Amino acid sequence: MKAREVVVTAFLAALLYVQQVSLSALPNIHLCAFLIILYTLHFPRLVLPATIVFILLEGVTFGFGMWWFSYLYIWPLLIFIAWLFRKNRSVLFWTVVAGTFGLCYGALCSLPYFFLGGPSTMLAYWIQGIPFDILHCVGNVFVTLLLWKPISFVFGKLDRFMKAS
Repeated sequence: MKAREVVVTAFLAALLYVQQVSLSALPNIHLCAFLIILYTLHFPRLVLPATIVFILLEGVTFGFGMWWFSYLYIWPLLIFIAWLFRKNRSVLFWTVVAGTFGLCYGALCSLPYFFLGGPSTMLAYWIQGIPFDILHCVGNVFVTLLLWKPISFVFGKLDRFMKAS
């Protein structure tokens, strides 16, 4: 990895982390899914390292609780989904993906609870979080609709800058 890529990776991780911490007072309203999708489309080689740094920083900041373990597969899953559909540049398509991901977030987070307490514990965890999943979905939809074009434009310039060297 070139020095420029290391710097951009650190920037991408820091952006993920700072926005998450800054918006942590709001219930599941943040830019994580939006940014990870855009990172995958614009910086496919850097998205996984940036996301791993973000996940580690989240654990160091908020503790390595049960919620943290779900980050180990939830964000890489979103990277994989975005990578599968990387040719699609439709704002509406990615808005639907981000919204759906927000709606499914609680179900994905409930998976470790299956191993701790069985299906009833997993289901109870998921059901009690549905109002937060709805907020997550709505937040992801609005963030993606409002910020897709300007942030994608900036990331496109950064991507071209990196490729020029």
